[in-house]
This record gives sequence, C-alpha cells and structure tokens, in this order.
Amino acid sequence: MHPSVRVLAHKPLISFVGKRVWPATAGPSHPHPAAPPEWQKSFSEKADPSQATQDHPVFLEFWEAPARFSKPYSRYLEQAEIDAILSGGASLR
Repeated sequence: MHPSVRVLAHKPLISFVGKRVWPATAGPSHPHPAAPPEWQKSFSEKADPSQATQDHPVFLEFWEAPARFSKPYSRYLEQAEIDAILSGGASLR
C-alpha cells in the first residue's frame, strides 16, 4: 500500500500578466536604432510604399535571380533531378 498522498493545489509554472491590448491604429514607424545612418535618413521614404519607388528588381523564380543569391550546390539541376521532382520520385525506380 502506498502512503496517503496529500493533495495540494496545483500552481502552474507559467503565470500570465494579463490580457494583451493592441493599439487600434499603427503609429508612425521608425527605423531600428542599430540601422546604418544612411538608411535611417531615408527610412521615411522607404517605409511609405506610396512614396517609395521600386529600385530593386523582383524575381518570381529562383533561376531568374543573380548567382550571388544562390548556393553553389543549388545553381544547376541535372535532368535526372528534374525528372525525379516532377514525377514525385517515381522515376527513381
């Protein structure tokens, strides 16, 4: 027989401070304090999408991006790898 166990009230290890309150509207955005000074100066232009012009190209597919954005082992796909991907692995057998 086990000795009788005293039942104590369970106290969770995590205590929540209270309900979170989010602001109804977002306030003006500001640059990160550790951002470079030249970026902090032009932050207001970049933060507002209506004012900013797109000065960098957008790549929809990974092969359209410059080589500096890809890892060396993922630059080139062999035909066997392409067939394996397109067939879901069924062509490996």
